[in-house]
Amino acid sequence: MSIQTVATQAFSDQKPGTSGLRKKVRVFQQPHYLQNFVQSIFDTLEIPANATLTLGGDGRYFNKEAIQIIIKMAAANGFGKVLVGQHGILSTPAASHLIRKYQTFGGIILSASHNPGGPDDDFGIKYNTSNGGPAPEKITDTIFANSKQISQYKLADLPEVDLSSIGVTTLDGFVVEVIDAVSDYADLMESMFDFAAIKRWLAAGHRLTFDAMHAVTGPYAKEILGNRLGASADSLMNCEVSENFGGGHPDPNLTYAEELVKVAYGAQAPDFAAASDGDGDRNMILGNHFFVTPSDSLALIAANAKLIPAYAKGLSGVARSMPTSGAVDRVAAKLGIACYETPTGWKFFGNLMDAGRVTLCGEESFGTGSDHVREKDGLWAVLCWLNLLAATGESVESLVRKHWQTYGRNVYSRHDYEGVPTEQANAVMAHIKAQFASLPGQVFGSYTVNTVDDFSYTDPVDGSVSTGQGLRILFACGSRVVIRLSGTGTEGATIRVYLEAFTQDPAQQQLDAQEALAELITVSHQISQLPQLTGRQQPTVIT
Repeated sequence: MSIQTVATQAFSDQKPGTSGLRKKVRVFQQPHYLQNFVQSIFDTLEIPANATLTLGGDGRYFNKEAIQIIIKMAAANGFGKVLVGQHGILSTPAASHLIRKYQTFGGIILSASHNPGGPDDDFGIKYNTSNGGPAPEKITDTIFANSKQISQYKLADLPEVDLSSIGVTTLDGFVVEVIDAVSDYADLMESMFDFAAIKRWLAAGHRLTFDAMHAVTGPYAKEILGNRLGASADSLMNCEVSENFGGGHPDPNLTYAEELVKVAYGAQAPDFAAASDGDGDRNMILGNHFFVTPSDSLALIAANAKLIPAYAKGLSGVARSMPTSGAVDRVAAKLGIACYETPTGWKFFGNLMDAGRVTLCGEESFGTGSDHVREKDGLWAVLCWLNLLAATGESVESLVRKHWQTYGRNVYSRHDYEGVPTEQANAVMAHIKAQFASLPGQVFGSYTVNTVDDFSYTDPVDGSVSTGQGLRILFACGSRVVIRLSGTGTEGATIRVYLEAFTQDPAQQQLDAQEALAELITVSHQISQLPQLTGRQQPTVIT
């Protein structure tokens, strides 16, 4: 094959965030923009001869075009084979599984996760290493450095590959294999969970509703929940993959999954309801008129893990991101296992899992997972809950309330202020930092500030240090407020405010979270001056 060397100029804005590079589609469609970033990835790697690259995405707008470009660039940069999901569709956890199962050199995942898709919306790209997890910061930092000095990229002169049919295409010795990634992933799930028990639970008349939000988990849900577990076709919502996610926002929370929430809180509510996001790594869990916070979901799965075949022998440890509530910490203490607090970003869990230190991990941003892959996994979390419901005979609500009775309740909520002008968001953070010396000891209503800091993390496996991970305001009573800027958006800034209070009082455990946290919300505004500095009187999303 002939290989072209194309001259280019560097872009200054290709710094990966917590999960790759995310921009508007029109930014990626600029001449050379996608190619520059892909070449910067390849230039960072030492690619062995005949290495295999896993490739796929969540089906959003521009995926198909990007995949064809990346195939040609992989061939030009020395890869011997590309393994790609049929139609280019590949959920993020399924991509991680393929990398691990087939021992490929790594993978490129095309997704902006839970962000909207379409010509005027978002696109993303990230590199996962051979362990199946997102590239660590030392690699993404090098990718960014390479992107700032790139002057050329390589492109093989190859015809476009038909991705619609499963099979192998050989082009001058370079191989593209289109595989049935859905079956691969479904087989993994069936090996981990008690499918027979879940089938009996459904056959006994229990009902579920799953909302794929017109995103990548649709085909996976049809195969696993429908074909293998026997869920009825009408229990699977929005399972056709759409380039613009049906015009919706594929973020499984109480605001953007409104259609599912209406079902779960309706007159004919199912026993169990769940949703997943754009690329299939997030989840939302609901019962009949009952919402489960991601923090509680992680803790409850950990507490009951031995009921799931894959974890029958117990857990080596658990981990959570810093903004996630301390609910799982209490479970770990009772089980006598290690619990780690990391920065936000799944890559921080990878080292712990590879070292055998943790089995389960989770983030409050609707992400939960285990060491079966190196990504969070939406359908895995759904199957965890279905397995627990089938094994215990309890309802979702009764499982959670019994958990609170045993461990106490970490009353928890997250307030997102999306699309805030960057200078305003930075002003909020600067205002809080300016008070670091004076806040300790100050009293705000019934809350006394104990300490404040900007969270930093030293990786216990490789010793790497991550700083500037979020501002923490810790109160004497054990409550806390965490404020950080999200790295997952493409426009402006998202300010995330996390509020947490622990209670063992059964009466307080029954309160709605917003009611129980009302005073703490007021205190957070007093300290941060967020409403005054941004003009935002209400958050965009409350979870």
